[in-house]
Amino acid sequence: MPAAAAPPPKSPRPSADRFADEPHGFASLAGSTTGGRGGAVVTVTNQADLERYAGATEPYIIRVAAAIEVAPFGSDIVVASDKTIVGVGTTGEIVHGELHLKPGTHNVIIRNLTIRDSYVEGDWDGKTQDFDGIQMDSVHHVWIDHNRLTRMGDGLLDIRKDSEYITVSYNRFDTHNKAFGIGWTENAKTQITIDHNWFNGTKQRNPSADNCAYAHLYNNYLSAQVADGDPVWSYGNWARGRTKMVIENSYYEDVQHPYQADATAELVQRGSLMKNTAGRRDSWGTAFEPRDFYPYRADPAAAVPALVKKFSGPQRNIGTDTVLNVPADYRTVQAAVDAVPAGNTGQVTVSLAPGTYREQVRVPANKPHLLFQGTGSDRSKSVIVHDTPNEYGGSSGSATVLIAANDVTARNLTFVNDFDEAAHELNSEQALAMKTTGDRIVFENTAFKANQDTLMTDSPQLTRISRVYIRDSYIEGDVDFIYGRATTVIDRSIIKALSRGSATNNGYITAASTWKGNPYGFLITNSRVTSDAPAQSFHLGRPWHPGGEPDAIGQVLFRDTELPAAIKSSPWTDMSGFPWREARFAEYRTYGPGAAVTPDRPQLPDADAAVHQVSNYLTGTDGWAPHR
Repeated sequence: MPAAAAPPPKSPRPSADRFADEPHGFASLAGSTTGGRGGAVVTVTNQADLERYAGATEPYIIRVAAAIEVAPFGSDIVVASDKTIVGVGTTGEIVHGELHLKPGTHNVIIRNLTIRDSYVEGDWDGKTQDFDGIQMDSVHHVWIDHNRLTRMGDGLLDIRKDSEYITVSYNRFDTHNKAFGIGWTENAKTQITIDHNWFNGTKQRNPSADNCAYAHLYNNYLSAQVADGDPVWSYGNWARGRTKMVIENSYYEDVQHPYQADATAELVQRGSLMKNTAGRRDSWGTAFEPRDFYPYRADPAAAVPALVKKFSGPQRNIGTDTVLNVPADYRTVQAAVDAVPAGNTGQVTVSLAPGTYREQVRVPANKPHLLFQGTGSDRSKSVIVHDTPNEYGGSSGSATVLIAANDVTARNLTFVNDFDEAAHELNSEQALAMKTTGDRIVFENTAFKANQDTLMTDSPQLTRISRVYIRDSYIEGDVDFIYGRATTVIDRSIIKALSRGSATNNGYITAASTWKGNPYGFLITNSRVTSDAPAQSFHLGRPWHPGGEPDAIGQVLFRDTELPAAIKSSPWTDMSGFPWREARFAEYRTYGPGAAVTPDRPQLPDADAAVHQVSNYLTGTDGWAPHR
């Protein structure tokens, strides 16, 4: 027979936390297990869609958001390579069916599912139907994590025939005879990590490990073993054949034969605790040292019952946020957005590594619930930049990033349009870094850099209200560089008014086009305006009436905000024949060298200040409160 497999290289990754999306243990070695990463994200609620995506040749991240009853009873759902199948919170179930991985399948993650109820009454030994919960033959790189497997027709989990680089973690195996078997082979090839699982109300195979090259079991909890008087086939862990097994810091309660080994196997046990146990506790040979393969942290055995009861099985916070990594898994930001399903209902995080992403990004209206997260040490480390001017496509076409979806957040990022005005002679030199038309948009610790029309916060139509909240951010530009009709709060931020080289008029900070039926347009509060322009050369804003629309009556309030000397003493001005005095422009408690109270500077009355706070602008009838 072949010799045992040589030790694989050590993993460079530290131990994962209890809900980490990265596998640990043997599944993290030799290239790791990434599942469907890099593929499209889909949500399934029926058998046909599950079968379609699970069996596809291309990678998929498959979110199971319902209890899927498989028919005919006991049928297989074939899972092909490069798949992640994850239950959304505690909603994902596979009922009466098996997830089946055929020989050669690799790179599969199965997480956070309940797989249940293909048991045939009267067939306690599972002899008449091969209805496993999960079965795999001759596969490699598989991570089985945070699932519950119960009452199936044969085994709950069968890992067969030379499968390699497997981790089984934080699962619940309960109410069953044959819980978890490994082997069915003459070769000692399998490398497997089994940790933080709860075997409760099972009889045998907890697990049975036959001819495993390396089987590392730690922090598992075996309790309430089925007591039917069987002296041989009621047991906890069994190292069979030529298995090398290491058991650490596990907890055995009400179990017969807690751990045992064939004479040909090697079993090392250290640190485990027993309560009301009897029978074999075998330990011989040297087995292997798990830390020669990967780092890990074993919890104290005394803590295992409480930890495993709390953290094993499906969790409410797994599968609810799908992380798409750029550029590790998706080459561009747009490719990650394209992977999000139309009609998306689950949170999706587009995680941007430090770097410069020269591209235009479009988030369509049918892809809500996105978070764009820069992972660098500050917002300047992850930059999305492009250089398209307005002349080539208007505001939507020129924007580096366009967000048309609702419920989108961006954090720790910089958005830039670096179109060079001086190098071109165009009729429309506007060049947006960001345009939004969606509702409930949040920017935290972000920067927006351009010249004319840097940031446009808009809505799909004049009478439809969209809301945008910008906090702890930076915005720079020169002409109308904060504009649009969305209700927009800029809070605790820095606004830089850039000089265009004029001694008298360098530009306008705002150009609001608020619908007359909306009392709330732009609120700039608790912020600071800075400028490199000469004194008395910059306007706070002017009223924009797109296409001459008379019902666009801009509303802007600078509140509790520092103003620089560059601000004109008469800071509001007319636009396209529409007088600024007919707009709704005001200041309230502005300060600094550019602040003043004059007839040309309307001040918000104290009596109105209470209804012009952040919550009034944002909360609406849906209770949205991103500022809290």
